[in-house]
Amino acid sequence: MLSVQITHLDSLKTWGKRRKLCGTNYPVSIAFIVVNEFCERFSYYGMKAVLTLYFIHYLHWDKNLSTAVYHAFSSLCYFTPVLGALIADSWLGKFKTVIYLSIVYVIGHVVKSVGAIPDVGDSTVHVVLSMLGLVLIAFGTGGIKPCVAAFGGDQFDEEHVKERRKFFSIFYMSINAGSVLSTIVTPILRGDVKCFGGDCYALAFGVPAALMVIALVVFIAGNGLYKKSPPEGNVLVCVCKCIGFAIRNRWTNSKKRPKRSHWLDWAEEKYPKRLIQEIQMVFRVLVLYIPLPMFWALFDQQGSRWTLQATRMNMDFVMGVCFCVVKMLNALLILVFIPIFDMGIYPLIRLCRIKLTPLRKMAAGMILAALAFCAATVVEINVIKSVVEPPPAKESLVQVYNLMDSEVTVQFPGQTVLSDPLKSYEDPSGYTSLPLTGESQLYTVTVTHNGAEYQCGLTFTEQTAYSLFLHTAQPGDTVCKLIHATPNITFKKKRLHRHTFNENLKTTIKKCTAFMDQYLDAYGSFSQESNGLTFKKMEDIQANDIHIAWQVPQYVFITAGEVMFSITGLEFSYSQAPASMKSVLQAGWLMTVAFGNVIVLIVAEGAGMEQWTEFLLFAGLLVAVSIIFSIMAYFYTYVDPDQLDKIFREDTDDEKVGSSDSKKNEAVSLNDMPKQTKM
Repeated sequence: MLSVQITHLDSLKTWGKRRKLCGTNYPVSIAFIVVNEFCERFSYYGMKAVLTLYFIHYLHWDKNLSTAVYHAFSSLCYFTPVLGALIADSWLGKFKTVIYLSIVYVIGHVVKSVGAIPDVGDSTVHVVLSMLGLVLIAFGTGGIKPCVAAFGGDQFDEEHVKERRKFFSIFYMSINAGSVLSTIVTPILRGDVKCFGGDCYALAFGVPAALMVIALVVFIAGNGLYKKSPPEGNVLVCVCKCIGFAIRNRWTNSKKRPKRSHWLDWAEEKYPKRLIQEIQMVFRVLVLYIPLPMFWALFDQQGSRWTLQATRMNMDFVMGVCFCVVKMLNALLILVFIPIFDMGIYPLIRLCRIKLTPLRKMAAGMILAALAFCAATVVEINVIKSVVEPPPAKESLVQVYNLMDSEVTVQFPGQTVLSDPLKSYEDPSGYTSLPLTGESQLYTVTVTHNGAEYQCGLTFTEQTAYSLFLHTAQPGDTVCKLIHATPNITFKKKRLHRHTFNENLKTTIKKCTAFMDQYLDAYGSFSQESNGLTFKKMEDIQANDIHIAWQVPQYVFITAGEVMFSITGLEFSYSQAPASMKSVLQAGWLMTVAFGNVIVLIVAEGAGMEQWTEFLLFAGLLVAVSIIFSIMAYFYTYVDPDQLDKIFREDTDDEKVGSSDSKKNEAVSLNDMPKQTKM
């Protein structure tokens, strides 16, 4: 009776694993995987959407430290996939690896949320909990990255290549759908919901934690439907030992023994031919990965350089809403472009009898990304026309506002700046450079008004911008008032014009209101009419009228490039990997993203060039890299890793029936495997 029940249970599991979606060749199990990916990406991007603001406004870090930690966290998230791939392929298998590391992921979110509660400890405790949470999240999200995509590909039968290719497009759409929703929801939870007397970061981090719990539950719920491949043993150790033995054997015996077709063939004396062939397949793909980080170096600047560019542009939509739209424009376009490319552009190209292989798609994606940065360069050149450059060392910037009732003349001793008379309430001509003898200098400024001269002792500090207000003197007071540049100017990163972030806007309004109160208390009104005040507007710098809509073309180019490069690369990494090393190769693909972030940090911190020239540099570098990649791709020959199983299976069968010794000893090489078109 027990054996009958076990047999019946096994048949149910086999039947469940063979179930398809609505009569198609898509396994039911991929629905659980796609939903899991959607929830996990919502969790990840939702947390990142408010992470920088959390560093600045909650932990009170400066922008440089916040940016450094943000990029360090992003890089760690793409270095840890190697660890997850090794655990999956060598020890636990993909299914258990996803479950266990998802639990680590959830714990990280919970720790991060607790660290955002003001009542829990002091600032040191908040920093420790935040960093611990981020490290756990990085290991969780990075560890499951290569496993989930490869596990989804494992659900398809060998003959369903077309369906598997479309699965990776659906998989990528779920990533961006989660990104779009989380980018909208979590900033609202942070800003519009108040808790503990301020912005509710605990809730903004808590909701992504809840979504990660849902992702874990959904993934476990599909347990009975999954096709699970057992781990192949400690793959990395075997690979490293095989490579080491091949190098040593070649070094010591190259003169004694005949040459071999591949340097890894020198390991044949000790290691199976199959392992040697699989390592060769992985190496051939990893060599192709070498130029790929440059694409991600451009792509990941959407969240940094392009965002800063947007803040200096005219955002005359509903204040704040436009910036949110820009931040999720890439994810929105991905959802639109994937079906357009799959059902429109690619079929049209095939109708033109153009062979569009995966590597050709990736090369085209690089060119599109380079075009995106060319468009960003054009926008940047127009944006900086009204931008005030920060003063260098031993210099200050100053502009003068004449609030008196008639013309005045301002003289700086030993300088010819501001030599022309200034009319009453005339807009200032702009900032003027003022040289200093050291870090700071005292200037005795002479102001001439209606024949009377006034002396003002003013101290200027290097690399600082000042506004000098000249007003009618009260008894016993000076006619000069020197203040730092208004709060909505950032000279380290260039000027933020009249359109700023909501957060900066709130701070600016408060500070400007406080300044107006202080000014009116000290100096009276600007002008008095009956019982009210009359305010006169003066424009210090003309606001930038380059509309943020001009960023749309660069987002269109970069998103089209992403569709052709990233989705194709994801599927290519899976299709060209041996069964025992699919997660390892997926991890190698993800590491190209991490190295791309490193390139950005090196160029951004070390180049010291203007932003538009930096954009142009990145575009030129990517074009050069795409040419190199195209040459490498031309000499790459596609192989079918599944054929490796058939070849070795046939060899085993031949040996069983007593094949000849020459047949037994025949080496199986990549040249014997079925090939597809180059490039």
